[in-house]
Amino acid sequence: MFAAAPGDAIASGKFDNPESSAALAANAFGFFPERANALPPLPGLKNAGWPTGQLALEAKVHMPWRRYPAFLDVLAVTQVALIGIESKRFEPFRGKRPAEFSDAYWRPVWGGRMKGYEGVRDRLRRTPDLFRLLDAAQLVKHAFALRTAVHRAGGAYRRLSLVLFYVHADPDFWPKTGAPVGDAEKTAHKAEIARFAAEAAGDEVAFAACSYRRLLDGWSRYGDPAVRAHAEAVRSRFSP
Repeated sequence: MFAAAPGDAIASGKFDNPESSAALAANAFGFFPERANALPPLPGLKNAGWPTGQLALEAKVHMPWRRYPAFLDVLAVTQVALIGIESKRFEPFRGKRPAEFSDAYWRPVWGGRMKGYEGVRDRLRRTPDLFRLLDAAQLVKHAFALRTAVHRAGGAYRRLSLVLFYVHADPDFWPKTGAPVGDAEKTAHKAEIARFAAEAAGDEVAFAACSYRRLLDGWSRYGDPAVRAHAEAVRSRFSP
């Protein structure tokens, strides 16, 4: 699945990099595709119709046009919700390229309940560095892809509610150098997450976020001992 995804994480060696975000997401959520109903409810989403019935890693989700689908780190389906999960580790603290959108994203195909995401899209076009640490453009594109999935004619996800869930590491040190990740940068990242959430509030695609530390803390207290052991293994290996 990762070999076919954009970014070439396997062949390029990115997956084995000690700073790899793909490795953290794959190890954290890779426990669940064969046991989807074991995934604990995600923080803040206790009413999302748990348990999960399906869960896939590096899930391709199409846009209204044929080319350039979105790839979500995790796509989970409950009884009532389609949940796309985007995972980040060190990326917010490395710096990022200015936000870019093709003209296709301004097609009038998003319905009447995506005004918050559309507003972020519009402001990013005028001010590409509006969000310095958060990859807001990617989140907007993922939200549009999720919305497309439930409105596609004959699609498997019709009538499901939609959630875009952002889970991020809160690292203390860079693994290669041992240099600290600045507290000011981590605080600024969280502030940008909160600002993005406020922009998207009330839209058709709900937005929620939490840190890996909070996620794993919940897993480590879960009733299933296999999930608790898995949480400790991920924490020990990645210190997110």
